[in-house]
Amino acid sequence: MSATATALANEKTAAIAKVGQPAPDFNLPSTKNIDTLAENVKLSDYKGKWLILLFYPLDFTFVCPTELISFSDRLDEIQGVGAEVLGISTDSVHSHRAWLKTPQDKNGIEGVSYPLASDVGGKLAAAYNILVEDANIALRGLFIINPEGVLQYSVVHDLNIGRSVDETLRVLQGLQTGGLCAADWTPGQENLSV
Repeated sequence: MSATATALANEKTAAIAKVGQPAPDFNLPSTKNIDTLAENVKLSDYKGKWLILLFYPLDFTFVCPTELISFSDRLDEIQGVGAEVLGISTDSVHSHRAWLKTPQDKNGIEGVSYPLASDVGGKLAAAYNILVEDANIALRGLFIINPEGVLQYSVVHDLNIGRSVDETLRVLQGLQTGGLCAADWTPGQENLSV
């Protein structure tokens, strides 16, 4: 292998997200300002907070709105435990805005109250190892990043099954205890003692 090929392979390997390591950085167009679409979203925006990255395949599909709406419906609860949510797909920020302005009874997600980011080239999805390259879409990847920017949790689903807000909250709160949580641990239960 040539020195250039080795360097590229090492760079690609280093760029893949790993639990327990710093989360891949990002600076993406977003719907933070839905009127102008001029405000990017960055990992550093969430420093000091827990962040749930919610990758999904495409706007205007069938399972995706159920997930995004469910997380939005529980956003007060999520924020109440010191976390934020960011939705990400490979759609353009203009598609995100159109979807956010489409009523829910017309397959839209009007009312979703957290920003959506645009990963058009799929670079961030690739960094999280969830890019379906042939289609340039992300699998359903859910990642929890701690306030210091370290990836703490990763779960990836195929395209046909949505994620659970209850399970995400359970894992988030378990991580926040900083202790050992047994199988089926729920918030309020004691951590394991060693």
